[in-house]
This record gives sequence, structure tokens and C-alpha cells, in this order.
Amino acid sequence: MKFGNECYTWFMKDSGAFWDNQLAHMMEVTAKAGMTGIEPIFSWLGELADADKLEACLDKYGIELAALAFVQDWNQPQETAEEKEAADRAIKLLSRFPDAVLCTVQMPTGRHDLFQRQQNLINNINAVSCRAADADIPCSFHPNSPEGSIIRTEDDYCNIIEQLDSTVTGWTPDVGHIINGGMDPLNKMKDYQELINHVHYKDWDGNPDFALMGEGKVDLEGITKWLNSQEYDGWIICEDESPKAIDDPDGVTIHDGEWIKKSLLPLID
Repeated sequence: MKFGNECYTWFMKDSGAFWDNQLAHMMEVTAKAGMTGIEPIFSWLGELADADKLEACLDKYGIELAALAFVQDWNQPQETAEEKEAADRAIKLLSRFPDAVLCTVQMPTGRHDLFQRQQNLINNINAVSCRAADADIPCSFHPNSPEGSIIRTEDDYCNIIEQLDSTVTGWTPDVGHIINGGMDPLNKMKDYQELINHVHYKDWDGNPDFALMGEGKVDLEGITKWLNSQEYDGWIICEDESPKAIDDPDGVTIHDGEWIKKSLLPLID
């Protein structure tokens, strides 16, 4: 079980524009926080979209590419030409990092035409994962919980997760998004534990949404103990979306790394 960091903590400020092309800085802070991996957003790699440069930068800071967050709309029955081209570029990049996970995420665009759009999402995720699997790249689907998400409630999870092609894709439970959608994170993880191949941690207090890690209501210690008991050996990625992260993503990342070291690492065999 390894702990890494997600770059959305920086992306929250001005949709990432403030931190444009500063992935190397995020790697440096991640390493200082004591985390050993990073999960950047594919569309936001900047000059490190070049595999040689990305590999060199990872080596410089002594961290691994844990995963690549790949975010698209996927509102049509099949991938659009643009979505397919972007997915194929992501798959090509990951072919240089075969242990990294392709973490697929849908951009929330509203809950209209819910049933049809959920079917469209399933078709698209399975298609992307099939092509990635052909390149020996592990895949994992990451639900989210904004009001405009089509996979935020318990019914949504039943409709979508159970139709994922489990031969080519797994599931990334994001414990903060699960509780934000009105579910108990650990119970939901137990429901689909055979699909878990990647995990996201964030804390939540409902005021209105997310909290600094360790200051919310998610039982991160209990979830970590359960994952340990299940001999989970993948990544746990910290994706802090607390209000403090908007203005101080560096400080929040350092805090999270220290909290993980103090509160979670002692729970792991």
C-alpha cells in the first residue's frame, strides 16, 4: 500500500491556470510531503506531456507516476473523434509507465437525460479501458459527486459500476465523493471490493463539502485498516479539496503528508 498525491489540489485555483505548467513544482512538494507517487491530470501536463521529460522529472524528485487522471465529457453513445484521439495519446504516454493506472473521470455536465447518459458513459469507459488493456495498462473508473455528476448517488453506483467491464477496468473509490453522495464509504467499498484497484482519499464535513484531511467525518483510519486487512497493495492517492487548498495547495499537501505519516502509516503491517 503506497500513498501518493493528486494534482487537483492545485487545479482548484482558477481551474489550474494559476499553476499552469508547474507539474515539476507539484512533484517537488509531493516528495517533501513524504508521498511517493503523483497523479497528474492528463490535459494539464504542460511540457511534461513528453514522456522523456516526464520520466526525467519523476526521477529527479524520486517519485513514481502512480496514475494519470483522464477527464472527458463522454456524453455521446461512442467517443467523439476528439475524445478518442485524447485517450489514445494518454494510452501512448502510459505505455512508457506500464505500472501507472489510467484513471478515467467524467466531467460533470448535469443530470438531464440521466439513463441514456449513464449508458453512454458505460460504453465510453469500457471502450477506453479495452484499448488501454490491449496496451497492458491498468484502468480504473473514478466517480465524483458534484450536483451535475451522473454518478453520485447509490442508485447511480448500482447502474454504472455494475456494468463496467471488469475484465479491463477496476474502480477507484473516492471516499470523500462517496460520503458526499449520501453513502457510507467503507460499506460501499465492501459492496464492490473485487473491483478496487486504486483509491482516492479526501475528507468531508458537509460544510458544504470537503475538509482538510483529518478534520472531517470520513473514517480514514478505519478504511485504511480495512484495506490493510484485505491485503490491498495499490495506491492511495490524497486528493485534498478542502477550502484551504484553494489558496495554499503547497501547505495543504505538506499537512496531508504529515497527517498520513502520523495517523495512517502506523496502521499498515
